[in-house]
Amino acid sequence: MSDDKTYWSKIVTKILKAELAKRGIDYPTLIIKLHEINVDISVEDLRGRMSRGTFSAALFIQCLKAIGVASLPLEESYFDH
Repeated sequence: MSDDKTYWSKIVTKILKAELAKRGIDYPTLIIKLHEINVDISVEDLRGRMSRGTFSAALFIQCLKAIGVASLPLEESYFDH
């Protein structure tokens, strides 16, 4: 079960990184945008969570909202092994 959780965590991280890249948004800019919607997190904390893939569904949605993602197609490339 642990491997399954790791697999899905990596997908979520890949999705968020792809959305940030599409918009040319780096982590410091994301932090500013998160603060604008009252989400208090540091760049260091975000980097750690991204590298470990240990952020909540709530933080994932908050990040997407902060960078202006209105819809999210689940591209097949996200699920490549």
